[in-house]
This record gives sequence, C-alpha cells and structure tokens, in this order.
Amino acid sequence: MIAGGHSSSTVDSETELPYRRGVGAVLFNRDGLVWIGRRIPKSGRALENEWQMPQGGIDDGEEPSDAVLRELIEETGAERAKIIAETRNWLTYDLPGDLRRVVWGGRFRGQAQKWFALQFEGTDTDFDLNRYDEPEFDSWRWAELSELPGLIVPFKKAIYECVVDEFSEIPLKVRSQP
Repeated sequence: MIAGGHSSSTVDSETELPYRRGVGAVLFNRDGLVWIGRRIPKSGRALENEWQMPQGGIDDGEEPSDAVLRELIEETGAERAKIIAETRNWLTYDLPGDLRRVVWGGRFRGQAQKWFALQFEGTDTDFDLNRYDEPEFDSWRWAELSELPGLIVPFKKAIYECVVDEFSEIPLKVRSQP
C-alpha cells in the first residue's frame, strides 16, 4: 500500500490512463479583459475556486479550432468571436485522484488542451448562459488576464499560468485596435 490507501497497481493503472483531448477559450473584449464564468457545482461538491474560462472536449473528427468555437457557444451562448492566437503546444493537467475515478467515467487521467485566444466582436447582451439544457456557469464577468491563475481550481493553475504567459501581449493589442 502507498499513501492514500491505494495499492500501487491502482495508482499505476490510473497514471497510465490517456489524456482526454480538449480546448480552452481565452475570450478578450475590446478593453483587453477576459471572459470568465463561475462554474455550477456538480453533485453538491463545493468548489474551491469556481471561476474558469470556457473549455471542453474535442469531438471525434473535429478540428481543435472548430471545437473551441463550438465550446464557446455552448458554454457562453455567444457566437461573435474570431480566433487570433493559439498556444504553441498542448498543455496537460492531471485530475486529483478522487476526481479521476468520477470525471469522464474514470477513462482519463486529465486533459491535454490546446488553448485559443479569441477576440470578442459582440456586446455583453450576447451572453446567454442558459442557451443549452445543461449550463456550465451560473454567472460571468470580465477579468484581467493576470488574475486568472488565482481564480481556477489548483490542479489547473499551471495551465492557466502558461496561457497567461503565452497570451500576455494580447490585451495591449486588442486595446490598441480602432
């Protein structure tokens, strides 16, 4: 047995699980701020840091760039955005052990995500969190890019730090556009 009360064979099999492929959307408004939503807790779990950017899985045969636009619509209700940048690499996170056995039916250890910066071309009234049957968020707001790592659940913090680093020049670029 190892720490946490699991046999080493259980831990070994869990760390051998594949990563689920996914995308994330860093949606910038004209002021260089980023859209974040407050996640709705699932199955009565309280969330430590409940704010995050839109993200989700890639469907079979779907291109990551198409997936990010689909996820943006599904999670925010907003359609008026264009891709302006993407991360150089796929970024990964591992789910904590207690979630790994529950999330995605226990088939994945975490996610490998491609993140995209998007320029929002609409107005705040475009957001409709209840557009689809199973909303992800119950409220939303605009935030500074630098705030993001402090708002996300700890196991995703490193990804958010990478995203902030890679997209650090974008707020100035979008604010300087006519």
